[in-house]
Amino acid sequence: MADIATTEPKTADAGPPQQASGRAWRIFERLLSLTILLLIIEGGIRGFEVPPYVFPTPSAIGVALYQGVVGGNYLPALAVTLTEILVGFAIGSISGILLGIAMVQVPLLDRLVYPYVVGLQTVPKVAIAPLMIVWFGFGISSKIFIVALTCLFPSLINTIAGLRAVDSDRIALITAMCGSRTQLLRYVQLPNALPYIMAGLNTGIVLAVIGAIVGEFVGAKTGIGVLILQANFGLDLASMFAVLVLIAVTGVALNLILRLVETRLCFWSGKATK
Repeated sequence: MADIATTEPKTADAGPPQQASGRAWRIFERLLSLTILLLIIEGGIRGFEVPPYVFPTPSAIGVALYQGVVGGNYLPALAVTLTEILVGFAIGSISGILLGIAMVQVPLLDRLVYPYVVGLQTVPKVAIAPLMIVWFGFGISSKIFIVALTCLFPSLINTIAGLRAVDSDRIALITAMCGSRTQLLRYVQLPNALPYIMAGLNTGIVLAVIGAIVGEFVGAKTGIGVLILQANFGLDLASMFAVLVLIAVTGVALNLILRLVETRLCFWSGKATK
C-alpha cells in the first residue's frame, strides 16, 4: 500500500504584516478623505467669495496654526490646558472608580451617595465654573477641579455597571470555594469590569477637554480657552479655528492613547484599535 503523504496547509506568518498594512491603509484612507474635504471647503469658500471674517479658508487656518506654533504662542497655552486635562482626568477617574467599587461593595453607600452624584452631574459645569473660580482663583486649580467633576461620573457609572455584570455562576463558584469578597473582587469582578472602565475612561478624556476649555472661558490667565476668547474678540477667525484644530487634535491623540492602552489591558475582549 502506497503511503499517502498528507500535506498540511502552511500557516501564513504574514499576520502582523497584514495587520500593519491594514492599519496603514486605514490611515491613508482617513488622510485622503480629509484632504478631499479640505479641498472642497477651500474651493467652495473661494468660489462663493465668502469673507474671511465669516468663514476662513483651510489654507488661512493652516497658516495661522503654523505661525502660532512656530511663534511660540500656542504651545505654552496648550501645555497649561493639557496639564489641567491630565491632572483633572486622573483625579476624577480614579475617584469615580474607587467610589464605584465602594458603592457596589456597600449597598447602603450606593443608596446614600448615588442620588447626590446624579444631582451633581445634572448641574451644568458652566454654572459651577464661576463658583470654582471664586473658591480656587484664576489659577490652574479651579480648572483641574472642574475637569475632575466632569470625569467622575462616566468612570463611576461604568465601574458600577462592569462590577454588576459578572456572571452569577462565576460568583457562585468563588463562593463555593470559600473565596472572600476581596478575592471575588480581585479575580472576578475587576477583570470583568475592566472593559467597562476603559469605556468610561474613553468618554471621560473627551469630556475632560471640554471641561478644561469651559473653565478657561469663565476665568483664566492662560490656556487654549484664553486664546479662543482673544481671537474671538479680535474677529480673527483664522486664529480661532487654528486653536480649535489644535485642541481637537489633542483630544483625538489622548483618545487614541487610551484605546491603545485598552488593547493591551483588555486583550481577551478581541478589540483592536482602528
